[in-house]
Amino acid sequence: MCRVNPIRSLRWYGGLALVFFGIVPTVMVALLVAQGRTPGSVGLLLIGGVPLVLAALVLAIRGITGPDPEQATRQLHLSMAFVAGADVLLLGGNALIRMGAS
Repeated sequence: MCRVNPIRSLRWYGGLALVFFGIVPTVMVALLVAQGRTPGSVGLLLIGGVPLVLAALVLAIRGITGPDPEQATRQLHLSMAFVAGADVLLLGGNALIRMGAS
């Protein structure tokens, strides 16, 4: 009989969510700041956003490789919460600063 891992899909989708909603937007905002295509104060948002994404990365790795399904689930959910917070900070803050600057 084949054992099914109950959090297998959460591990896959959690990893994909980290890449598409955490790492890619952070790199895009950092490139906008580095190229000077956005107000300079957006760079201050990176001070809060990058540590959130790094914490999400660490938690996602621990959740993906963790042997205990309950602990792994908790770490993956916390990782996705950090990614959501980083998105609100970086992308929402960028939009508000741009609206205020124009």
